[in-house]
Amino acid sequence: MSSKPFAKPKPGAARLLAYDLVSQVNRGGAYANLRLPELLDDSNLDLRDRAFATELSYGTLRMQGKHDYAISKKADRALSELDEKIVDLLRLGIHQIFEMRVPIHAAVGETVEVARAVAGESKASYVNAILRAIAADLDIYEELALDSTVSDIVKLSIIYSHPVWIINAYFDQLKDWDSVTELLKINNIPVAPHVVAWPGKSTVSEILDIGGRKLALGSYSVLSDHLPNEYPAIKDKRAGIQDMGSQLISEIFFGTRDSDSLSWLDLCAGPGGKAALLNNLLREEAPSALFIANEPSEHRAALVARVVPKSQITSFDGRNYQDFGQKFDRILIDAPCSGLGALRRRPEARWRRSLNDLKELLPLQRDLIDSAYQMLKPGGIIGFATCSPLLAETKAQVLDAKYRHKDLELLNIGDFSPAGNTGVNPDGTMQLWTHINESDSMFLALLRKSI
Repeated sequence: MSSKPFAKPKPGAARLLAYDLVSQVNRGGAYANLRLPELLDDSNLDLRDRAFATELSYGTLRMQGKHDYAISKKADRALSELDEKIVDLLRLGIHQIFEMRVPIHAAVGETVEVARAVAGESKASYVNAILRAIAADLDIYEELALDSTVSDIVKLSIIYSHPVWIINAYFDQLKDWDSVTELLKINNIPVAPHVVAWPGKSTVSEILDIGGRKLALGSYSVLSDHLPNEYPAIKDKRAGIQDMGSQLISEIFFGTRDSDSLSWLDLCAGPGGKAALLNNLLREEAPSALFIANEPSEHRAALVARVVPKSQITSFDGRNYQDFGQKFDRILIDAPCSGLGALRRRPEARWRRSLNDLKELLPLQRDLIDSAYQMLKPGGIIGFATCSPLLAETKAQVLDAKYRHKDLELLNIGDFSPAGNTGVNPDGTMQLWTHINESDSMFLALLRKSI
């Protein structure tokens, strides 16, 4: 007797989109913040389903380290031996069970429907079995917390879904486990976009008239409470989206000016946030100044061209100072880095970076500093910035630069910051922290060349 044929899968569109994003990020190397808007634009989802798909996909990517622990406890084989589709489907289902307001029967049933559509009936049956086993053991993480055979740092790594090496890097700076835990927690909390009202083109009051809250750091920063395209100033390209800490770096660097006719270079300008604010500040308050935004990557240079006139954009390798053909009074190095200071905005970044990445990043950062030094006029200032709290990418690079270039003097950022001594270290550098300042964990050092 033949068995009854399976009914056609009926996956929910929001969950299917979330699966597509998670799969493309984890398996295809896509960037969630770039790919999700494209998937949403191509969909017919209403606002409610768009919000659900965003929360599910971003949350799953963020918390998948935690979810993998649950899978490992219930699966009949190692995680590395499971089909990739099964792994991502299980992560999506577990996220709904533990992190969202989805009833268990819906979390399991709807995830299985997605599995049937993208992986077939056999794999969907396996997903169903594992999710039901996990749903029957909701104390799995409480039991982990009480397990004396697991080290405290591994528990932090699982429960807050961060690799151990990142947690250790945070502790190297913060020197306090309670502070580290607070940072891990806030990295897992979604944050609304920060709006920057570009001076001369829009105002903070105009942004606030639509909605939001003025942020503590940065003169032009607003925490949005509407979608970006609901702000006319953003639609008209008179304002942008930029983290408050990133805005503050541009303001501090602008605050070093002692003349209105200086020459300024943003050596690593892409994607253009700092360059846009710096350029608009100069156009408003020092229109005779020269400002150049350099970005070697064609794609990122195109992004810079959306917010800075093309006539002011160059595309040289920042390590080759000879290509620029001139010297500058101010050079901002927003250096390529690990990005560990912006994990709450980049859900997949924590899984893509490793200590091995520093083998390429640290020499690149040093080369950029050396190149900037060669292009810097006597008395000029380098601003060295990273979106990282890693000592190797922050204070260590500054100490190394001063050792190699004896005539570089470290300035006190508190003398130039509109936020005073907020985040300023005893050595005069600045390190912001997400759990303290509501911003990305940005670093900045100001180095002046002797006359």
